[in-house]
Amino acid sequence: MSFKENNYAVIKKAVEPKVAEFAYNYLLIKRQVARTLYDTKYISYYNNEWGVWNDSQVPNTYSHYGDIVMETLLLTCRQIIEKTTGFELLPAYAYARIYKKGDILKRHKDRFSCEISATMNLGGDDWPIYIEPDPSKGGDTDNGYKSEMTKGVEVNLKPGDMLVYRGNICEHWREPFVGQDCGQVFLHYNNAATKGSKDNIWV
Repeated sequence: MSFKENNYAVIKKAVEPKVAEFAYNYLLIKRQVARTLYDTKYISYYNNEWGVWNDSQVPNTYSHYGDIVMETLLLTCRQIIEKTTGFELLPAYAYARIYKKGDILKRHKDRFSCEISATMNLGGDDWPIYIEPDPSKGGDTDNGYKSEMTKGVEVNLKPGDMLVYRGNICEHWREPFVGQDCGQVFLHYNNAATKGSKDNIWV
């Protein structure tokens, strides 16, 4: 099935593994620099220029919004994602994390400004992501999203591979991480025809 029918697609080697390795090592070094700057009180813990550990979605895990290298990947991957989805895309933003042992990414959907999302494996230990491609399944309950409601589709990515999906209608999640580190970058785009409007998500 096509992306428009299936709501997701896997792109193998969206970037060469060496490019992913560079981005992963860069992120590891930046995390160490940020940790040193915070611990020595050279900068405030709430200064997000070097990345933060205060993302409520995955607490105490290093993340970085709008890093220049990750934003470059956002632009670099735009063409291959447009070819895969069949949409003309407007880049929104990039967001990177280095997950640690025990982390969980709870089942969720992205906001409407992230119509087309991609998660790329940069490096580290393997950690599958799950997606429920049928928007009518699962859903919000009184206790929040429950991953046991549907099994979803398990997707395993190697460095440089990416999963592209309709982030605002497809629930996606990760089970508890048993490895040590896993670097991922999230690339978010809007369909140029809808521009993130919740009234036109099926265009």
